[in-house]
Amino acid sequence: MSEKRSHSMSSTRRQTRALVFFALSDETRLLLVAKLCAGRPYSISQLTRGSQLTRQAITKHLRVLEKVGIVRGVRAGRESRFQFDPRPMDGIKEYLDFVATQWDQALARLKSFVEN
Repeated sequence: MSEKRSHSMSSTRRQTRALVFFALSDETRLLLVAKLCAGRPYSISQLTRGSQLTRQAITKHLRVLEKVGIVRGVRAGRESRFQFDPRPMDGIKEYLDFVATQWDQALARLKSFVEN
């Protein structure tokens, strides 16, 4: 992504990325995402097993992840099953790749400056 393109990124897209970063900024939500990345849907009961968190706490965290689209909940009988949806992460990966490229270029300029 060019610098010009990053500046022209829509406000909505920047806001969406910020919300995804916010959703992932919590340790519990990161653990839930890691568990859900296993590929199969989990019920809230399954997600609370082995955890000290209540069903209500897990539900609250899942709702934050669901709001930004990282997690999808699907009704299965009397309960919901949640699964990871990687699509919102594409924008995050693109952004992190852009930042990594900027750092690599800055370090290369610094190395060149120090060597000269």
